[in-house]
Amino acid sequence: MPLIAERLVLRPFEPDDAGALAAYRSDPEIARYQAWETPLSLERAAEKAAEYAGDDPEAAGWFQYAISLDGALIGDLGVNLHENRLQAEIGFTIAGPSQGRGYGTEAVARVLRHLFVDRGLHRVSAECDPRNEASARLLERVGFQREGLRRANTWLRGEWTDDLLFGLLASDYCAGR
Repeated sequence: MPLIAERLVLRPFEPDDAGALAAYRSDPEIARYQAWETPLSLERAAEKAAEYAGDDPEAAGWFQYAISLDGALIGDLGVNLHENRLQAEIGFTIAGPSQGRGYGTEAVARVLRHLFVDRGLHRVSAECDPRNEASARLLERVGFQREGLRRANTWLRGEWTDDLLFGLLASDYCAGR
């Protein structure tokens, strides 16, 4: 089940991931554009890691991949498989010390290959806060198209925030390969 990339392994969560998960999900800069509450205690991180480990990547709903570099957790990537199993939404987080090194791009590219080539999905979507320019650039780098903007759509950390919408069709993905 693990997805092997050039430098990374995308795998199910393990109990040993709790410490790293708690650390980066408690970082205010990492959590800035995310909906989770901070800080994340080690106990709650252990519960989340166990919950993620029990999820099925083939089932509709969210599956959270652990992004591992040399055995250490450096982030996570969620895939929300639609009930029709032909569409999905993705979201990703990379720990601060691992940002800016291409790991997010590598992880997203590997999951897209899995979703389009191995699983035959028709469409993958993503969204981010427009102020999160690094995530928007990453999505465009791997082939996503900007599809729209939902203004003041999400209540997050005491303010209404915009949602920048992205989509990638299998036909565009295959043409770009």
